[in-house]
Amino acid sequence: MTDYRALDVRRWARDGLLNPCNRFGWQWTVDGEKTGSIQVAVERNSVRLIYRCKENGSDWEDIEYPVWLTSTACNYGGERQWFLCPAYGCGRRVAKLYGGRIFACRHCHQLAYPSQREKSYDRAARKADKIRTRLGWDLGLEGLPRGRPKGMHRNTYERLSRQVWELTDEAEEGFAAHFAFALLKLDPSLQP
Repeated sequence: MTDYRALDVRRWARDGLLNPCNRFGWQWTVDGEKTGSIQVAVERNSVRLIYRCKENGSDWEDIEYPVWLTSTACNYGGERQWFLCPAYGCGRRVAKLYGGRIFACRHCHQLAYPSQREKSYDRAARKADKIRTRLGWDLGLEGLPRGRPKGMHRNTYERLSRQVWELTDEAEEGFAAHFAFALLKLDPSLQP
């Protein structure tokens, strides 16, 4: 999802840009260099997206369409704004839309979060590092324990320590199996 240009209604609401009759430009940059831009016209219950698109070497095409807005009440007052996905037949309530020829939700563009593409052993290593950070230990599969953090109950420390070692074992086994499989693909004569 990081390769797609995203529009975040929460950011626009926080920046006070969703007032009716407001018009603003939005742009994306990579390393300080502009990679794209869009014009947004705010209407009563929608925003009108105005931009140019070029696909597969074709000519530039002017595109303009509304994206409906809805809101939900917050528990302590106020309201939260949402986009309704403009893709044909969708209409999901979402906070972010991702660019393509049209801006649509991640489901319509069939996008996955990076963690959803992650291998189980990578996920185990990431979880172990998260717990190591909480414990104040060195990161990585070879990270060394530094003892119980001040103020942490002994039972909590022991439980988290056990989880780190279990996750580390799971990650190491997964890495070993992955590399053994990759090695066999390179040299089938190594097969037992």
